[in-house]
Amino acid sequence: MFEDSLIESGGKLRTKRGMTTTLSFLLQAVLVGILVLIPLLFTEALPKGQLMTFLVAPPPPPPPPPPAAAPVHVVRQVQTDIINGQLRTPTKIPQKVQMIKEDEAPPAMMSAGVVGGVPGGVPGGQMGGVIGGIISSTPVAVPKVATPQRVRVSQGVTQGLLIRKVQPNYPPLARQARIQGTVLLAAEISKDGNIENLRLISGHPMLAPAAIEAVKQWRYKPYILNGEPVEVETQITVNFTLSGG
Repeated sequence: MFEDSLIESGGKLRTKRGMTTTLSFLLQAVLVGILVLIPLLFTEALPKGQLMTFLVAPPPPPPPPPPAAAPVHVVRQVQTDIINGQLRTPTKIPQKVQMIKEDEAPPAMMSAGVVGGVPGGVPGGQMGGVIGGIISSTPVAVPKVATPQRVRVSQGVTQGLLIRKVQPNYPPLARQARIQGTVLLAAEISKDGNIENLRLISGHPMLAPAAIEAVKQWRYKPYILNGEPVEVETQITVNFTLSGG
């Protein structure tokens, strides 16, 4: 019977101990929950100073120091009486006026040289000094332009130099055929005035031989250029008309 009582009591004790543990665990959980919810429900109880430190953003960093200022150069304006190359009118009368006196040149230096010379020159000096004397004493040679051997001259100029003119004979066949016109010749006049290298430029074939034969006998004055006679290239025109022959 003692064992039965022990066994029964042991079962009851185990049952009560389990329930007590469960109740204790639930009670502790409720207490912990209450402790957690109280600060959330009643925020006035929290210290405001500490709460504001958590919510306020930290202050910004201080600004960098300003750069060192560059040294200021003070420009002092010099007072002058000349503005834009002109003497300005003084604003006040100076208390003391200084007279500028220039030293006079010794009379010996002034009379020794010449006008425009340098002080200390010798009597009878040369204008412009030594270089001026060399330039003035050296004769300047004028370069002589070379005279050309032959020049081209117009008919108007050569007609003024003509001293002998032979009229051409009118060819009989050309007269019978009633042929007339102008013969143009190219000629060279020598330094003596004679006709050389006579050539036909244009004209009727029946009139050209008579014109060439007559022009060969023409004579001119020498053409003078730079004081010397030169050869001349020109053109000569010979007219054939039935009325004049």
